[in-house]
Amino acid sequence: MSDTGTPVRLGIIGGSGLYQLPGLEQARWESVETPWGAPSDAILTGRLAGLPVAFLPRHGRGHVIAPSDLNHRANIDAMKRLGVTDILSLSACGSFREELAPGTFVVVDQFIDRTQGRPRSFFGDGVVAHVSMAAPTCGRLGGWVAEEIAALGVPLAAGGTYLCIEGPQFSTRAESRLYRSWGADVIGMTNLPEAYLAREAEICYQTIAMVTDYDSWHDGHDAVEVADILRVLADNAEAARALVARLAARLAATRPACARGCDRALDGAVLTDPACWPERMSTRLAAVAGRLRGDPA
Repeated sequence: MSDTGTPVRLGIIGGSGLYQLPGLEQARWESVETPWGAPSDAILTGRLAGLPVAFLPRHGRGHVIAPSDLNHRANIDAMKRLGVTDILSLSACGSFREELAPGTFVVVDQFIDRTQGRPRSFFGDGVVAHVSMAAPTCGRLGGWVAEEIAALGVPLAAGGTYLCIEGPQFSTRAESRLYRSWGADVIGMTNLPEAYLAREAEICYQTIAMVTDYDSWHDGHDAVEVADILRVLADNAEAARALVARLAARLAATRPACARGCDRALDGAVLTDPACWPERMSTRLAAVAGRLRGDPA
């Protein structure tokens, strides 16, 4: 229970290499229907350290969904419908920094979007909203995560910019060097628009980018190959599971109200009078924005 009286539930979105979450008590797979289509998979629910947890394998069990085919709106809507208040998003990534070696966990606090054509908002079709993304992750959640990573002895960068590309190909060497010159720290294909949508859904959200390689900019390392990534992924996944367990225990003990206001991100952001929302959009937005219309939780 948070200081605001809201029941706390931790959502875990597992990226490449993290397809299961062992150790859950009362574990069961739940299929969640959303007005945005089907999520990546059923969601594994249960309890960890006494805390309700919901785990979604981002690419589906067996890694069957490519980055460009992910239905991020359905994934986030499903988490909201299950009562998730905090999301920890775990993703493999490439590094643009010498000091961010494979095995490093980066607590991301900024994003650069280089994706193309992905639906990036729940709003539109008669409901206009402009949600601030100046601080796209939750500083409160990120601070706790950084402390738990450090306690595990895993190499840590407490802050960093994640550049999201469309994929499915890895970047060319010229692209990699360009992105590095922009000040980006890591590169991946999956965390946008996921982060934008979590904020629109008023869920505290934090990306942990788990470094597997140096992308293709580094002259001292071969170009990224899937086989090399898989070797690092196994080690990263073990550390990620330990991180989740520690974070669940911490959230179960105490979870103060979010000072960043993630859970009120829509205040002042939706310009369309709720009385004017088209019926179809009222239905679609019931989970993520229903409180603006006074809908029961």
